[in-house]
Amino acid sequence: MLELWTEAVRSIEPMIKPAHRDLWLRPIECVGIGDGRIRLRAPNRYHKEWFEDNFLPSILKDLEARACQSFTVDFEVSEESVVATSLTPSGSGASFGAMTREVRLPQPAPPPPPAPDLVPRYTFEKFVVGPTNQFAHAAARMVAETPASRWNPLFIYGGVGLGKTHLLHAIGHEVHKQRPEWNITFVTCERFVTDFIGSMMHQKRQGGSSSMEDFRARYRNVPDVLLIDDIQFLSNKDSSQDEFFHTFNALHYAHKQIVLTSDKLPAELPGVEDRLRSRFTWGLIAEVETPDLETRVAILKHKAEVDKVNLPDDVALYLAAHVKTNVRELEGALLRLAARASFQGQSISLELARDALAKLIANTPTGLTIESIQREVAAYFDVKLHDLKGPKRHRAVAHPRMVAMFLARKLTNMSYPEIGSRFGGKDHSTVISAVRKIERLCGEDPTVRSVVGTIESHLRQP
Repeated sequence: MLELWTEAVRSIEPMIKPAHRDLWLRPIECVGIGDGRIRLRAPNRYHKEWFEDNFLPSILKDLEARACQSFTVDFEVSEESVVATSLTPSGSGASFGAMTREVRLPQPAPPPPPAPDLVPRYTFEKFVVGPTNQFAHAAARMVAETPASRWNPLFIYGGVGLGKTHLLHAIGHEVHKQRPEWNITFVTCERFVTDFIGSMMHQKRQGGSSSMEDFRARYRNVPDVLLIDDIQFLSNKDSSQDEFFHTFNALHYAHKQIVLTSDKLPAELPGVEDRLRSRFTWGLIAEVETPDLETRVAILKHKAEVDKVNLPDDVALYLAAHVKTNVRELEGALLRLAARASFQGQSISLELARDALAKLIANTPTGLTIESIQREVAAYFDVKLHDLKGPKRHRAVAHPRMVAMFLARKLTNMSYPEIGSRFGGKDHSTVISAVRKIERLCGEDPTVRSVVGTIESHLRQP
């Protein structure tokens, strides 16, 4: 019967991303099948819950078809135990003096670390989970539950305003709750660079090396968990990249947890050294995508509940259908609507929502020009603008050109021939082919989908 379970598991593996397969499927162990019952073992409750929600129904369906009978499932959760060890003198060579100092003059307990500098509302409980962020949320919870384990570093990437920073703070809050004696350092990458430059300048002015020693102690020795937001800020900053390279190595070697956020995949970060990109992929990479309609509605309802705003369902659906870019804009639209209702002494209605948000909705991407799209795509892929519009056909230019054509078609009112003319006189059939190819790749390849979504998010920002 165990062979039937193995075959049923294999039947769904081709439909699962490799990262999900390694993280959530393979740790589940079948310890026995008999009398219509299946006994499974999970390493912890997060693995159990993820498996039950995402994989178990499909596996059971396949297994029951193979065995021609129905099954019930019993789950065991393995609790991780922590073994404490202590050094005790043994043998005739033990130092009596050392033992006396330990017994009679114990060192005072070190002072507790300061509370982490985290946004109070950015917790796991207040993060709205949907299909587009489910994996990133689960990965963040796993890291918070077992920091500095196999998922180190955790690299969370996605477009602007999709919840990456929220997850970063949530990890810090959860680790602090579970391990209050740990030092949790949250810092933006911009702050890291600013601190580094300031320490170097102070050292040059004052002489000596104390400034840099303090800086390195603060980032390499003190943190048990280092949370860095917007790591893409290291782009083209050679000295800061070198410093962060050594900071990363020191923390990773000491088994301290590192969590990074970025607007791009490691391989897509322009102006970042290969040795850093490589280290960013050592652990687990999780994507946060643009939320779907149902998730956007849930985010609005949750935000309204927190802010004690009476938001009718039809208004929530209207907002979610028209504000699609990111969570930040979605919550901003709700705030604007609630303020208008309060000022006018009215309750929130669909008519009020249409009036209050007319300009906001009218201004979503129609103001974009093809030139702004070309500049954004060229900057993202680190290619020259004239190459993007020129005749070069090698992939380093051809792929960004197709992305730019796709976004131009999606975000402007220009026709295929008009778009082709702005790309060095390309034929309209070339533009049609490019648009269709990127549409297909977005459906098949999560990396391409993420890249296109990130660029589109940037373009939609004011």
